Amino acid sequence: MTYRNKMHLYGRIFIVLGLVVMLLPPSLIWIITGISPNWGQFTTGVIALSVIYLPGGLIEMMTYSPLLGTSATYLAFVTGNLINLKVPCVMNAREICKTEINTPENEVVSTVSVAFSSITTVVILSLGVILLLPLKPLLQSEILAPAFTWVISALFGALGYKYFKGNWKLVIAPMVVVILLSMIAPTFVNGQVIIIILIAALVTVAVAKYLFDKEKI
Repeated sequence: MTYRNKMHLYGRIFIVLGLVVMLLPPSLIWIITGISPNWGQFTTGVIALSVIYLPGGLIEMMTYSPLLGTSATYLAFVTGNLINLKVPCVMNAREICKTEINTPENEVVSTVSVAFSSITTVVILSLGVILLLPLKPLLQSEILAPAFTWVISALFGALGYKYFKGNWKLVIAPMVVVILLSMIAPTFVNGQVIIIILIAALVTVAVAKYLFDKEKI
């Protein structure tokens, strides 16, 4: 069995185990308390959430899997936080290690970076839960509180600039499309970020193909 086939086998096994672990707390609460879910409302909720999040999940899988590699894809989708943590971490690690996508070296770098980012997340979240009450007055102070609304923008601005600077010809078209969509349908853009990412990715691929054919990149 090849390395990729092994990773697909182990990845599927751990995906199933992850689902079991996620369902374990509510199942234990149900068994211990004897209070079962309202199955009508449960089914309605599952269908409603699936309609909203299933397309986004499929788009994330198709968009990020080529960037992450085989083993890192399974690990990242089990642990979550792809767009704001795992993918930037993998891209930064690949840049530092000078590896290419779809190579054995990149598989190792991606897997290690996703694993360490997951461990870091668990440690930081654990400390956050433990220190939440002692730090609450500081976090809600008038000086620090406004800064938390700009964390994501600051993070992606710093990460994006590095890649925009080196590939500016590929940035203009998707940025114009996203800005126009934000002006025309701001509610849709805010509520359907995954679809906007897919649209920007497709525009970028089309522009890259055009510029490559014209030998501009």
